[in-house]
Amino acid sequence: MNESQVNVEYDSEDAIWRRASQLEGMTFREVLDLGIAPDGVEREYNSRRYKGGMGNLLEERFFGYRANSDREPDFAEAGVELKATCVDRLKSGRLSAGERLVLTMIAYDELVADSLYESHLWHKCGRMLLVWYLRERGKDPYDQKILYTLMFTPPEADLRVMETDYELIANLVREGRADELSESLTTYLGACTKGASRAKSMRDQVLYAPGRQARARAFSLKRSYMDYVLHHYAMGAPEAESVIRDPRELERRTLADYVTSTINRHVGRTDRELCDMLGLEYTGNKAQWTTIAYRLLGIRGDRAAEFEKAGIRVRTLRPEPDGRRLVESSPILNIDFLTLAAEDDWEDSALRDLLTDMRYLLVVFQKDGSGDAVLRGCRLWGMDEDTLDGPVRECWLRTRDAVRRGVQLTKRVSRTGKVTYSNDFPAISDRLVAHVRPRAARAAYRFGRMEIGNVERDAEPLPDGRWMTRQAFWLNSDYMLDQIRDLL
Repeated sequence: MNESQVNVEYDSEDAIWRRASQLEGMTFREVLDLGIAPDGVEREYNSRRYKGGMGNLLEERFFGYRANSDREPDFAEAGVELKATCVDRLKSGRLSAGERLVLTMIAYDELVADSLYESHLWHKCGRMLLVWYLRERGKDPYDQKILYTLMFTPPEADLRVMETDYELIANLVREGRADELSESLTTYLGACTKGASRAKSMRDQVLYAPGRQARARAFSLKRSYMDYVLHHYAMGAPEAESVIRDPRELERRTLADYVTSTINRHVGRTDRELCDMLGLEYTGNKAQWTTIAYRLLGIRGDRAAEFEKAGIRVRTLRPEPDGRRLVESSPILNIDFLTLAAEDDWEDSALRDLLTDMRYLLVVFQKDGSGDAVLRGCRLWGMDEDTLDGPVRECWLRTRDAVRRGVQLTKRVSRTGKVTYSNDFPAISDRLVAHVRPRAARAAYRFGRMEIGNVERDAEPLPDGRWMTRQAFWLNSDYMLDQIRDLL
């Protein structure tokens, strides 16, 4: 294309889609080279002074209309909102949605609509043109390539879940409790924070609780949900099995209620009894408890569509028979030392993004006096923001700083001559809710020409050139026990 101006009326989805489909495979620089611009607009997009998003660039320099921040959808006549969002390529080569999709601000100074379908959110974003581009670190933003475009409205079953999410968020705002909002409270539709820091993002709840402060927030689609949309609607991957077979099921109860009640009706049965009931060969291994949880929900494999959309991970917990402690801590995120060292802001860190977006289905099995593992119950759980931005942030900060300044490795030799190394990462004894410990099965180090263990398999490079055993952030066992103590 080498047109200098676009003379198209974008008053229908078809007209918008015919135009948008031409974007796939183009870079943003190629879009700029088309020479399109609305009359009177002289924004310098290809400049460091430009602070706008790629969505605005596409509006003005591809569709040829003036970008604005009013309350109408971008294509008002067709009722379509344009949203540009990034994709990352993981080490495995898999594409992954790079971030949540921010939709529209949550207003504290105006009346909150009673339902999702009466809200400004639905009016503006009920129908969206999604444009995904590949975010490549170190590459000029204008040389990033557009991969996929999609005209999208969430399917009926997803909208049922989002209605519940909206009502929860709206009720807290209406009750003057917006300061209690957290992304872990909802399933697909989140209330993400806006602002560089907690202090800078505080706003007065003008209408419902004057004088009571809350963080500025926006409605958003969670990153896990956007990842599912990318793979299954834009890329055409086959969909996972659904826990909810009939969307009408969600008229009577929430997804969380359905999941937990379906599993909890079997409380008191042993894992052996559950295997017999489900037609599974009994192994006696903890790994089988995850399979049991999925089978109780009617899922034949180990993937459920609703769990993938909501970022829900099934995690089985094993309290000791006396209920005083868990057998083990819970891993949450493998650490890439080089990426961690480059993180400047906790708000944008991989650990916070993960714990903000993710919830656990905690399934509890506890051995009784005879040694049988008995199902005690389950619950959907997500971390509250006070914990996240308090002790977990402290754990992240101490770990990042240790990596930046150079991890202190202390050599120890046992009486038998075995050599081990300790480090200065936060330990479980520091009681920070989370700690750092090895994730690899075996220790591995490289110091110059000296190697210990299988470095390529079990170690990660540090910024100073050394390699050390692969590590992960873990949630402390005593903290996780507190989350399920009432089930014992």
